[in-house]
Amino acid sequence: MSEIFHPPVLLKESVKFLNAEKGGVFVDCTLGGGGHTETILEANPENKVIAIDRDEEAIERAIKKLERFGDRFSVYHANFSQIDAVLDEESVDFVDGILFDLGVSHFQLRGDRGFSFWKDDFLDMRMDRTQKLTAEKVVNTLSERELADIIFKYGEERFARKIAREIVKRRKIKPIRTTAELAKIVEEVIPKRLWAGRKKHPATKTFQAIRIYVNKEFESIEEGIPKAVERLKEGGRIVVITFHSLEDRIVKNILKSREDLKIVTKKPILPSDEEIKTNSAARSAKLRAGEKINI
Repeated sequence: MSEIFHPPVLLKESVKFLNAEKGGVFVDCTLGGGGHTETILEANPENKVIAIDRDEEAIERAIKKLERFGDRFSVYHANFSQIDAVLDEESVDFVDGILFDLGVSHFQLRGDRGFSFWKDDFLDMRMDRTQKLTAEKVVNTLSERELADIIFKYGEERFARKIAREIVKRRKIKPIRTTAELAKIVEEVIPKRLWAGRKKHPATKTFQAIRIYVNKEFESIEEGIPKAVERLKEGGRIVVITFHSLEDRIVKNILKSREDLKIVTKKPILPSDEEIKTNSAARSAKLRAGEKINI
């Protein structure tokens, strides 16, 4: 079991906007390291959290971490797009608050899951290891056009077509199996003058795009957040933390389109300089929140 620490992002702000100190039933749709759930449970001794995660390893870690809360905490191995089914299983019609932290966890990035180019691993990228589709299958079986569309749509990578062309060319010689192999291809395609000496790896956008496609992340957001709003009590809060512009745009549009939701963050809440210093992964985080209203 990994001992990697996964610091929860915008922790105080999340609990504040959920009104967790007032007490109630909450759903943590992205349990991860369990940090948000733990703080919600500590905010009021009457609080209960129903948690969801796609990653069985994350669930196993969190159960050990949160066992002291007893039956105030329950967890389900599911996609958060299944929040309605989870709440039905719990015999809960409506809840007081729902949290989505859409970031990839440190456990996944630093584990052996092939999410990152910093460590040479098999090209997996599955958040849920029970699903069949892997990054390796995407890279080695999709057409050049399909790969280019994925890398451009989900990564906003302007060299998407060239990267896709080179991937197809290389895989004809030898299947692309590892993160290092894929990262090397991207490095060789993107002109070195555009990335040499910079902190951001040239393969960042390509890896992001393939990960989003493998896990159907945007489809889950588009399905899960509306379902979540439907299960909020009047006055209940939904809090969503995003980590890149495409994701944030989807969330912003969904929340604003809801007639039964009052936006309580006129502008997205950003992490403090202090938080970014202690957790650089927080630098791109944005928090948006809404409150269920009667219409």
